[in-house]
Amino acid sequence: MAKQITAKELKDKIIDAQNSKLLLLDVREPFEFDIARIESSVLIPLDQLQQRINELDAQQEIVVICHHGIRSQQASNYLLYKGFTKVLNLAGGIDAWSCECDFEVPRY
Repeated sequence: MAKQITAKELKDKIIDAQNSKLLLLDVREPFEFDIARIESSVLIPLDQLQQRINELDAQQEIVVICHHGIRSQQASNYLLYKGFTKVLNLAGGIDAWSCECDFEVPRY
């Protein structure tokens, strides 16, 4: 099971990792991504992850994001199963990010 990261922990990690390799992987649908997203996140919808996994670096630190943390947990577990080792799930998803870290990110 993938480890969790809180929105506040992610905010600190983003600040600390400005020059390192940290991938924010958003697994929501494109219409959701258009409504609200964390800057610099990359969209690969959950239903496309299996086909597009080769776009990801298994050695890179990845934080997986969805709306509330359920789809991203599934995606995180899949990545771990496929041999990725540095995977974290954003607990509470983009909704927690909006409530706790960036009030300008719309809630839906």
